[in-house]
Amino acid sequence: MADQTSEEDVLLAKRIISAAERHDVPALKILLKEGSANVQDPTATVATSPLHAAIAACGKAEEGKEAGDDAVKTVELLLENGGIWNDLNKEDETPGCIALRSDQKRIYEILVEAGVRAELLFSKMEELGLGGDDEVEEEDDDDDTREEQPAAKKQKVSEEDAKAIQEIVEEQVLDDVSLDNRAYLKSQLRYKPGILLDESDNAVMMDWETQIMQRHAETLIPKAGLRVMNVGHGMGIVDTAIQTHDPAEHHIIEAHPQVHQRLREQGWYDKPNVHIHEGRWQDVLPRLVEKGVVLDAIYYDTFAEDYKALKEFFSEYVVQLLDPSGKFGWYNGLGADRQICYDVYTKVAEMDLHEAGFDTEWEDIRVPAGLHGSNQWEGTRRPYWTIDVYRSPVNTFIR
Repeated sequence: MADQTSEEDVLLAKRIISAAERHDVPALKILLKEGSANVQDPTATVATSPLHAAIAACGKAEEGKEAGDDAVKTVELLLENGGIWNDLNKEDETPGCIALRSDQKRIYEILVEAGVRAELLFSKMEELGLGGDDEVEEEDDDDDTREEQPAAKKQKVSEEDAKAIQEIVEEQVLDDVSLDNRAYLKSQLRYKPGILLDESDNAVMMDWETQIMQRHAETLIPKAGLRVMNVGHGMGIVDTAIQTHDPAEHHIIEAHPQVHQRLREQGWYDKPNVHIHEGRWQDVLPRLVEKGVVLDAIYYDTFAEDYKALKEFFSEYVVQLLDPSGKFGWYNGLGADRQICYDVYTKVAEMDLHEAGFDTEWEDIRVPAGLHGSNQWEGTRRPYWTIDVYRSPVNTFIR
């Protein structure tokens, strides 16, 4: 059946992409009733989505080709019909990458807002337990016809098969330990001059971040004698910076055994007023809350954890540990390999922080010139930073 309709599908995809490229909104509305906003033409030399095509057709704003109303309406129509704001073409570019490169600011802002809406929606669906496998399983369990299914289809997976499946999953995760925090904590780290690598060659931290870390310490700790906590020691850049501000208490939470060893070798356990907490913050912080610990400044910079972990950190624990007049900061590296992803996740974080009771002030810090594409990334799995400006957050409780 697929072979019989494939030619029709290709023709429809071509027509949708062509209408998007022409910014022909009336035609596109009709075509999207039959087809998808996410099609690609498999016969094209360079496969592209309707969103990519619509934005590329705008040309460069600097050449006097500012996107007109038809182009804007085309992009909005595609997004309303399921166009994906961060979809990749064969050049590994999102629609936002094209808009940014062409300096189409109006289009770019529309894509950023679409990204923010999508990420907030996905987050809310996850919180409600919608769209996951568990929901499907529950629906299957409630199906009145389930007893009529053949017995073979209801057999449970054997222990041997389950073990084999688990081994496959673990192998996939361990191929890149940054995808799983527990796998990362079991991995072997390598401290090299100016860089810390995990066993998958991911750069955990690099010394080009020093200026950023020092500025975080300056903004969070404006005077001596404060109670400070840092989560994630790594190369010790931010903790070294914190020490220059003479904290009354300096708590360090670190989970990786090799980093514990380095802390010992460098004498951190013996420093006055320094308290090393070995373990994951998810396990350490409940104990600190129970003890009634109160802090004037908290900084967060972990590895192999996603945005969901950061949100849990500030929503569940910063609100309990931070003094009412205190400050919270975090390493803002969310989506830093693409400008549009960085802009989207920065806005999402600010909105979630506000919901948790925090105001956010941003300071733009230019990263070292020539960092992207430089030989600093040699030997690493991938560059984790490719944009020009770091947006440094300082969070305080809403008054």
